[in-house]
Amino acid sequence: MKVEASDHHVWPIICSTVLLGFFLAKFLLNKVRKNVENSKIQLPPGRRGWPIIGDSINWYNAVASSHPPHFVEEQVQRYGKIFSCNLFGKRAVVSADPNFNRFVMQNEGKLFQSSYPKSFRDLVGKNGVINAQGEQQRRLHSIASNMMRLEKLKFHFLQDIQRVINQTFNNLHDNQVICLQDICRKVAINLMVNQLLGVSNESEVNEMAQSFSDFADGCLSVPINFPGFAYHAAMKARESIINKINKTIKIHRQQPYSGVGNGVLWRVIEEESLPDDTVADFIINLLFAGNETTAKTMLFAVYFLTQCPKAMKQLLDEQQSLKTARNKFGGEMMLTWKDYKAMPFTQCVIDETLRLGGIAIWLMREAKENIRYQDYDIPKGCFVVPFLSAVHLNERVYEEALTFNPWRWMNPENQEKRNWRNSPFFAPFGGGARFCPGAELARLQIALFLHYFVTTFRWSQLKEDRMSFFPSARLINGFQIQLRMK
Repeated sequence: MKVEASDHHVWPIICSTVLLGFFLAKFLLNKVRKNVENSKIQLPPGRRGWPIIGDSINWYNAVASSHPPHFVEEQVQRYGKIFSCNLFGKRAVVSADPNFNRFVMQNEGKLFQSSYPKSFRDLVGKNGVINAQGEQQRRLHSIASNMMRLEKLKFHFLQDIQRVINQTFNNLHDNQVICLQDICRKVAINLMVNQLLGVSNESEVNEMAQSFSDFADGCLSVPINFPGFAYHAAMKARESIINKINKTIKIHRQQPYSGVGNGVLWRVIEEESLPDDTVADFIINLLFAGNETTAKTMLFAVYFLTQCPKAMKQLLDEQQSLKTARNKFGGEMMLTWKDYKAMPFTQCVIDETLRLGGIAIWLMREAKENIRYQDYDIPKGCFVVPFLSAVHLNERVYEEALTFNPWRWMNPENQEKRNWRNSPFFAPFGGGARFCPGAELARLQIALFLHYFVTTFRWSQLKEDRMSFFPSARLINGFQIQLRMK
């Protein structure tokens, strides 16, 4: 039986078909246009990986291990030192090439700008030196660098650092079992809140140490602000830290300077015309950067020394000779700047720790414009990742690169590489306009920590451990040791 469709049934079908055809044609034309545009852009070679996810899982597995460049090294073998892949939903150019890494760092603010995940941006704050761009970044970086000039280290920080370290160690006792990771975190945050905020109250320091532990763990987390998620705990920690900073700012506003060292915060308030919210973000940036770098390098240095008795003995001999010389003058005298400069092997240990276990294992940047580098195109908005650790652990750059060998830095052939301010082969503190302003202060703190730790204690490791670098650098078991007083 034949059935004829009425017009009001036919027209919706025709209209739907036309619209579907229109959108399909538009989609295909856009795809063709993008393919044509992409064909003109010669990105570094690479692969796309899984849809949306890209290579993010392989990337995470590598950086959460003891050898973070693993994924990068695999891609370098296939595609070369500069390659492209999909990370965190974006097309990325990743580099294990020291010269390109330096090119990126030296062109900060010109061709490239910092580009961090939302969780990190939210936590460190938009007004801090880490997230700021352009003139604001340059100004804040200049303020931070000025606060940590060499003469400030000699005359303002040297004795304060030793006093804080000794206060912490005085609370430890013979045969005590400790998690050294917690002790290093406590020492580092004590140093930073003392130097930046002028705070030395032990309960406040312990509270800040816990807050910064939660804060650091949330920096590269999924930004879900709901109880049970790392981001939520980190944002609560940020709120607590900011409240503490704001409370200190208020006290300084109300009370004229007493003539006693009240920390960097006072000098920022008095010498720089910055709004209070900018001051708070500025201080939290310095607290975060200083705490992470210093605490983890202290920890990793002791970890590596424990595994290398020969290096441990040489460092102990060097530090014991300084202590013996000091004891001749009454025993209570603190180390001087001259003593600090008489620690050549200790400096080698610090450099080797930073090479093997550096905290800044990669940088996150974004191209500000279309860039041509050698034979490659980097389009505007492209995610760019200089992977510093892949250079630091490259067997072609460093012989037996995965071995802790502080003596390598005594080799005249490595002296040019060792220039951590300018070397493309060794950049533990970054470079260019975002070079870490507290680099010298961090090294001073680490050297003094090692001096007092190795001359005060012997220790035995109780539990096997390994490094991990995600969500922040750590030893997964916290490095459990039993102390023996010397």
